[in-house]
Amino acid sequence: MTTEIIPSLLASIKQELEVNSDEIVLLDKTLGDGDHLANLQRGLEAVIKQQEELTQLDWSAAFMKMGMTLMSTMGGASGSLFGTFFLSLSKASKNKELDFACFAESFYQAVESVKQRGKSNIGEKTMLDTLIPSALTLKQSADSSEGLKHALDSLQTAATAGMESTKDMVATKGRASFLGDKAIGHIDAGARTTQLIICTVADALKK
Repeated sequence: MTTEIIPSLLASIKQELEVNSDEIVLLDKTLGDGDHLANLQRGLEAVIKQQEELTQLDWSAAFMKMGMTLMSTMGGASGSLFGTFFLSLSKASKNKELDFACFAESFYQAVESVKQRGKSNIGEKTMLDTLIPSALTLKQSADSSEGLKHALDSLQTAATAGMESTKDMVATKGRASFLGDKAIGHIDAGARTTQLIICTVADALKK
């Protein structure tokens, strides 16, 4: 798979975020500042403007450019975390063939970098509650003999379960942490958008 797939992936992600925009904004207004989706869409649009250039790069260089773009255009904590994720993906995949095993390991390392950058871990009602189960599932799939479709199905299941788990959590990071028990019963917006992105990419790769 080459970087020529990037424009179609970006278009699919943009559409999925738009379809679910009302839900995402409501979740974020309940627990946060209400600007998560707007920040994410601004970063995505900046990357989309560069998509033709991205298709001319190898995956490591493309990840680097996407990371730098997101970090400089998104703003807020999400911009830093999404930027960190892609910069780490770039570093982990540099001078390597990006097959499934390499991507799984690179994804895992990128999530570890997000954990360090955000000083957070699973169970704190953040995007990491989606990312960490996804990373672990990818590594398990890469170490097994299951096919790509089964691996992508497992990834989607893990991402969705991780996102849904935030509903019963008390937030310990960000503005939501001030709500205490009032945050219980609401899904974290960052966990939801991360799950949507992962599942959308997985669906596209299945096709």
